[in-house]
Amino acid sequence: MVIVGITGGIGSGKSTVCDVWKKEGAYILNADEFAKQLMVDNDEIRSEIKAAFGPESYTAEGELNRKFLSEEAFEKGRVDELNAIIHPRLPAAVRERMKEAAEKGYKVGVYEAALLLESDHLDLFDYLVLVLADEKRRLQWVKERDEASEKQVKSRMNKQRNFENAVSQADIVIRNEGTLEDLKKKAEVVFNKFLHS
Repeated sequence: MVIVGITGGIGSGKSTVCDVWKKEGAYILNADEFAKQLMVDNDEIRSEIKAAFGPESYTAEGELNRKFLSEEAFEKGRVDELNAIIHPRLPAAVRERMKEAAEKGYKVGVYEAALLLESDHLDLFDYLVLVLADEKRRLQWVKERDEASEKQVKSRMNKQRNFENAVSQADIVIRNEGTLEDLKKKAEVVFNKFLHS
């Protein structure tokens, strides 16, 4: 199985690319969703989060208390503390998931993560794909998608790295400069490259 890591700034179009690849038959693993799942399913992570942030981090039913944890992490500046509990366990968990996907017959496994290039398990990937779009386009798209103000979106963008500076780290760069159909066509071309590699 070909294992692909994909990244890009908020609103760049990486989720659209992943949707195309999923339709083409790829296994897609979204880092944020996966991390949230691990926070519920992994006993070690659960107990460390409870120890660090308090038992209110989980509901009585054992679900993640997202509102509480989000306030603790983001509003009180403790994101790094939360990441330090989850991130060290991600590489092994991602490898395990990709192994399971390969056993199920998937030809391509994709890991979608905003912080992909900061991770220390880049050796896992056969290809690193970077999706880029100009700021104006990203701003408009995220405002519509999340019903957010320009100020809110800019604040989120400013917390991310400048992905234009990461071009040299990527094997493939997809520039989202045209229509949605243009982006989908580019995604299909890249996917065929994976299948024939």
